[in-house]
Amino acid sequence: MSARGTLRVAIIDDQALMRAGFRALLDAEEDIEVVGEAADGRAGLDLVREQTPDVALLDITMPVMTGIEATRAITADPLLASVRVVILTNYGVDAHVFEALRAGAAGFLLKDTEPAELLRAIRVAAEGDALLSPAITRRLIGEFVARPPDRSTAPGLESLTRREREVTALAARGLSNDEIAVHMVVSPFTAKTHVSRAMIKLGARDRAQLVVFAYESGLVEPRSRTDGGRAPAQWRAHGP
Repeated sequence: MSARGTLRVAIIDDQALMRAGFRALLDAEEDIEVVGEAADGRAGLDLVREQTPDVALLDITMPVMTGIEATRAITADPLLASVRVVILTNYGVDAHVFEALRAGAAGFLLKDTEPAELLRAIRVAAEGDALLSPAITRRLIGEFVARPPDRSTAPGLESLTRREREVTALAARGLSNDEIAVHMVVSPFTAKTHVSRAMIKLGARDRAQLVVFAYESGLVEPRSRTDGGRAPAQWRAHGP
C-alpha cells in the first residue's frame, strides 16, 4: 500500500474487454490505483516485478504463461512477498484451482462476480486475508468431500497445538478472526495470533493455503460425505 493509503493493483488478463472493465471499475475508487495491465502471464509477471502492486488480478488461463505459473513465480520471489494474487476465472472449481491455491493465490473469484464483491476481495486480499467467492467455496468443499484426506500432501499437523488446530479448522469453515474469537471466547488479537502461528508452522502463505491444508490433512471433514459438501464442516482432533 502506498504512503497515501492507496491500494495498488495490477490487471493481468488476455481479454482486452475484461481488462478495460476491471480498470473502469477500479479507477472509480478513490483508494485504488491501477498500476498497469498485461495481456499474458509472462508480461504480467514482469509488470508485478516492476511495480510490486499490493494485489495482482490474474486470469487463470493465459498465453505464454498461465495464471498458475505466474502465481507460482510471484509467491516464490522473496522480493514480491507483499503481493497478493487473486485469480479470476470463468470456470469455477477444477484441478487448476487447487494448483493455484497451493501455489499461493490469496483467493478466487468468478468473472461474473458482482462489482462490489470484486472490490471487497481486493481490499481483503491486500490486508493479507483470503477470499473465495461463495460459489467457489461451496464447490471447493464439495471436491474435498469427494475424495479421502491425503496427509502426505500436508505435513506438519503434529506441530500444531490443540488451539492452533482448532483455529485452523474454524478458518477452514470460513470464519473470520473476529468470528473465531467469539467461538473460542478469546480476544480477536489472540485469535489472530493463533492463526498466524499455525500459518507459520505449516508454511502457509495465507488463509487460503490454510484452508487447503485443513481439508487435505483430514483436520476438517464435512459431517456427511453424501451431501455434496452442503453440511457444515466438522473438526476432528488429532493428537493430544
